[in-house]
Amino acid sequence: MTSQTKSGSGSGTITTKDGTQIYYKDWGTGQPIVFHHGWPLSGDDWDAQMLFFLAQGYRVIAHDRRGHGRSTQTDIGNEMDTYAADVAELVAHLDLRDAIHVGHSTGGGEVARYVARYGSGGRVAKAALLGAVPPIMLKTPANPGGLPIEVFDGFRSGVAANRAQLYVDVPAGPFYGFNRPGAQVSQGVIDNWYRQGMMGGTKAHYDCIKAFSETDFTDDLKAIEVPVLVMHGDDDQIVPIADSALLTIKLLKKGELKVYKGFPHGMATTHAEIINADLLAFFKA
Repeated sequence: MTSQTKSGSGSGTITTKDGTQIYYKDWGTGQPIVFHHGWPLSGDDWDAQMLFFLAQGYRVIAHDRRGHGRSTQTDIGNEMDTYAADVAELVAHLDLRDAIHVGHSTGGGEVARYVARYGSGGRVAKAALLGAVPPIMLKTPANPGGLPIEVFDGFRSGVAANRAQLYVDVPAGPFYGFNRPGAQVSQGVIDNWYRQGMMGGTKAHYDCIKAFSETDFTDDLKAIEVPVLVMHGDDDQIVPIADSALLTIKLLKKGELKVYKGFPHGMATTHAEIINADLLAFFKA
């Protein structure tokens, strides 16, 4: 019996090789879709996608990255190689084949590394990157359009000094574009971002800033053999499009780029109907 006909288990945990417990949700039957969340959130950030694709007949899986959500609050392994290895262990545990991997922001980096390293042998059918961090966020001599290290030092200072306030300010401001004139602000969305963030571990969140900003995914993107949909809002204030999606698409063998005018970083929440419809069309193509 293949993973396409197996049913989800509801929710559970796996224990990785280093003893970390990874929490996951696994619902439904059909072709599996694995959702990879952004920093500093959890699998709950994909609620709008989990319900939609479950209703469309897919098996939907969302895990909490180590140190995030309901997974172990790790002080080790908070970097991309281990994040990808954790996903590989989860995929093996659930015996997923012909899966579609969807990653947002930091999760997009996790998808790129996982698919490049572990995606052969029928495990992966397609991937989608939403507001994703690849190829590399940090400004370097090789990446002159990147963001200066001071931006990420600011995030680190915020986590260390008062992450509770940071986890209000980010969703209330740039993450969902709620700082833009005429924005329809949702207090519930802000509160839910805060809730997810405060569930995770401070050390893991602090370390993850280096992981999402300094990891170079250039070689990963070049190595991916499956079709990849790159989706990005042109008003993304967290991961600016010019140094991410517009470069990523040039590195992929089978990439498709969709740019969303005026959409923010958290567009899978603020514009879920549009994003879900475009994902579905890509999955069915």
